[in-house]
Amino acid sequence: MKSGICDLLGCEFPLFAFSHCRDVVAEVSKAGGFGVLGAVGHTPESLEIDLNWIDAEVDGKPYGVDLIVPTSIADKEGALTPEDLEARIPPEHKLHVERILAENGIDTAGLWDREIRADTGDAMRERGASRQLAVALEHPIRMVVNALGVPPPFMMEAAREKGIVVGALTGSREHAVKHIEAGVDVLVVSGTEAGGHCGEISTLVVVPEVLDTIAEMGADTLVLAAGGIVTGRQMAACMAMGAAGAWTGSVWLTTAEAETAPAVKEKMLAATSRQTVRSRSRTGKYTRQLRSPWTDAWQDKDAPEPLPMPLQGLVSGPALARIDKLAEAGDPNAKRLATYWVGQGVGLMNSPVSARSVVYAFMEEFAESCDRLTGILED
Repeated sequence: MKSGICDLLGCEFPLFAFSHCRDVVAEVSKAGGFGVLGAVGHTPESLEIDLNWIDAEVDGKPYGVDLIVPTSIADKEGALTPEDLEARIPPEHKLHVERILAENGIDTAGLWDREIRADTGDAMRERGASRQLAVALEHPIRMVVNALGVPPPFMMEAAREKGIVVGALTGSREHAVKHIEAGVDVLVVSGTEAGGHCGEISTLVVVPEVLDTIAEMGADTLVLAAGGIVTGRQMAACMAMGAAGAWTGSVWLTTAEAETAPAVKEKMLAATSRQTVRSRSRTGKYTRQLRSPWTDAWQDKDAPEPLPMPLQGLVSGPALARIDKLAEAGDPNAKRLATYWVGQGVGLMNSPVSARSVVYAFMEEFAESCDRLTGILED
């Protein structure tokens, strides 16, 4: 395709697939797209294992890695001990979680019998992310992306030394300015329709806003449109606005290769686009996820204000892990409570297919959409 992003990264079709599942990443790259592995849940050792596996699978096809180093995070320097972190969780937050579970028939015994790791949140700080990045840069990745905030200097410098393209997610014109000033090559411009961490502006508005900003600044930064994109026709619409390609995440969650828990996958396949909610209840920052009694309870007027990242994860983590485990065992109460990150495009994700099939469906719909526009012009 005649796309600057394809020329820059060596892919055949500018469809980018963000996934925590290495199988999805590999399948998309092999099919002509560009897989991006989410590294935040990895240790350097586990990341090395997955990247070795991807290298062997893709046979030279391009792929990338996504890190999360937020601009703002509680205990940014990692100076707090596990005891300090525990002390910063107010009792009312634990009581609120216990109440949610109890009211939905989930046993709360032993919920807080956990050990807070000394390296909690390290993957989102320079200390931990730099180790992940060092591992990634020893592999033939073509791009590294920072998912929250401006890529920090250590990331920019290390990538530049290896000739690796640097990307960053942005949800507004203001964010775009900071990224461009930092020298970012590719902006993943994400609308509020997106799953996971997202802003408040729709994809159809924020993409042209950022493109105009790039032009005003005289930059040559490329844009990938993101947020609710689960079909080739949506991709074509975004590229008609000037985007160089599409960044997708949710659409891969219901594929055959995805590691999504079966109970959650079942809920996604049955969900409509109205059954997602933007909530701080999981990580402390706004994320879009499946609506459930869990998310509803955090929207209640009597609910405590979610804590900053990573403290909210220490509040929600034990409960959500218990919910997921019970849901997989068939507990109907847990199935009802279960939630996971997903965008509004979930309403168009109605059948479980392979990742490769999704890529080919994107290609077909994209071509049909371009033909349709060409036909309009010819008339």
